[in-house]
Amino acid sequence: MGGPDPKAWPHRALYDRVRNTLYALPSRFRTSLRIAGISATDLFTLNTPLGAAIEQSVVESLNDVRELWDPERKYQQYAFVRQAQVFPDVRLQTSAPGVPEADRVLMGIELKGWFILAKEGEPSFRYTASPLACAPQDLLVVYPWTLDEVLSGAPKLLRPFVEEARHAAEQRNYYWENLRPTTGPDARVTPAAHQAPYPVKGDSFNDVPVHDGGGNFGRVARSRIMDDFIVALMQEALSGIPARYWQNFLKIFAEGIPDAKIERALITLRAQAEAAGDAGVKIDALDKIAEGLADLTKRL
Repeated sequence: MGGPDPKAWPHRALYDRVRNTLYALPSRFRTSLRIAGISATDLFTLNTPLGAAIEQSVVESLNDVRELWDPERKYQQYAFVRQAQVFPDVRLQTSAPGVPEADRVLMGIELKGWFILAKEGEPSFRYTASPLACAPQDLLVVYPWTLDEVLSGAPKLLRPFVEEARHAAEQRNYYWENLRPTTGPDARVTPAAHQAPYPVKGDSFNDVPVHDGGGNFGRVARSRIMDDFIVALMQEALSGIPARYWQNFLKIFAEGIPDAKIERALITLRAQAEAAGDAGVKIDALDKIAEGLADLTKRL
């Protein structure tokens, strides 16, 4: 089992409870935000502003459900705090007097939001922290989100991707240096100058690629570490239609292709849905897909 060694770090039970709580948050997530009147093909532009708001709400929710991760009230001096320009961007910490410096931060969470209907079909965030800037108890957490009426409504969270932050950083670097077509010196990653957990503002804690003409270093999803998670997530139904069909449909229109090609693309999408029906998708779900496509076409 991963995570911190309980013999070296005495808060292993806290770590396990925090992980479990992260999975429980989507059902408890509440927000006053509502989105309406935006073009369906522009929904992906919401990812940055809404993603930040969702991340802040997740931090507040963690503190609101303290009974889940601190049932014995052993950590009442601590709270989850979100901060900018340092890693990780959420820390379980205290400023209470008398607490030893080594215990002021117990664990960290690098928290990301991902709008699952974005045309790329995978998270595009960058995560560049050096592996040794991560403590064994630190986590990388990605919350997929969508709107409760698919094209409008309130943001809702789906089950998160939760991984050890150090492992994710190691996999990112391995992918960059060994699995891409680029080889030789240009494929190397220069380790960050700061190689210890919980850097302060001004510390250089991000690894840097020797060459990155496309600005793609840090795109963790490309390391394949999220593949199984993404495949399963895209099977989830949004208003009765699997997310992958919504995502593919919006991508067709976002690319600005001619009407004739749009029609062919929709026929192909319908054929994919019918083929999926052979693998267990209900026939009435196919009718919902057809209705949804027709409705979306009118709205676009």
